[in-house]
Amino acid sequence: MKAMRRLFVLGAVSAALAASMGASADTKPTIKIGYVEGWDDSVATSNVAARIIEKRLGYQVQLVPVAAGVMWQGVARGDLDATLSAWLPVTHGAYWNNFKSKVVNLGPNFNDAKIGLIVPENADVSSLTDLEAKKAEFDSRIVGIDAGAGVMQKTSEAIKAYNLDYKLMPSSGSAMTAELARSEAAKKPIIVTGWKPHWMFAKYKLKFLEDPKKVFGEAEHVDSVVNPELEKKAPPVVAFLKKFQWKPGEIDSVMLATQNGEKPAAAADAWISSHGDRVDSWVK
Repeated sequence: MKAMRRLFVLGAVSAALAASMGASADTKPTIKIGYVEGWDDSVATSNVAARIIEKRLGYQVQLVPVAAGVMWQGVARGDLDATLSAWLPVTHGAYWNNFKSKVVNLGPNFNDAKIGLIVPENADVSSLTDLEAKKAEFDSRIVGIDAGAGVMQKTSEAIKAYNLDYKLMPSSGSAMTAELARSEAAKKPIIVTGWKPHWMFAKYKLKFLEDPKKVFGEAEHVDSVVNPELEKKAPPVVAFLKKFQWKPGEIDSVMLATQNGEKPAAAADAWISSHGDRVDSWVK
């Protein structure tokens, strides 16, 4: 009887261990997604993707706000699993050249992106070639964002290329849009560094200045870039990210809702709940 009891206990322990190991094996890893803090399109895209990965694919997601350079380095090193905020070929071109052998580009999640200098639609300028003659109207200044941003580097190049006697004023994405809002309210001319997609185009009447010398490049695309190990770590997530792509205008409502005070996750949830067919097409 004692031998029988020992066998029973050993069997129970073995079964428990097996169950424990099975449960451990079935536990899905947390997915770390890096995004550029202060970039509204980066926040919107990352939150929508994160909520779909959590709700439809069953993985926990940690969103990590970082500067663009740290974001690329993090994905290359494996500290981050992915970013959905890779602006190519111009804005993040230097990062791509540095890290392309250590990351995998899954393709664009937004096409027809653009960077450049932006003015109110009724401003009496249409091209960067017009700016030198109009510098008094704009107080010889261009309101920028973070000093290390790609659009800032290109703006510095444009000032030299077009021989502009303008000062580029570094700030942040939020400070830039606050200055734009004040100028719009006062109906005063302003030049800002900017990009599309961005909620400011849904709120204000704005235009990009033409760039005949193509300093800012042609139309860009925003790509989903992952660490090579993610394919083994979470194949369904990679399959989803390969399909995840915004149609024109889709991201605007998410960005504007967040700008108007809604939490990014709540804005993402609202979009997901009203676009079930689109989400289904991404996760099938």
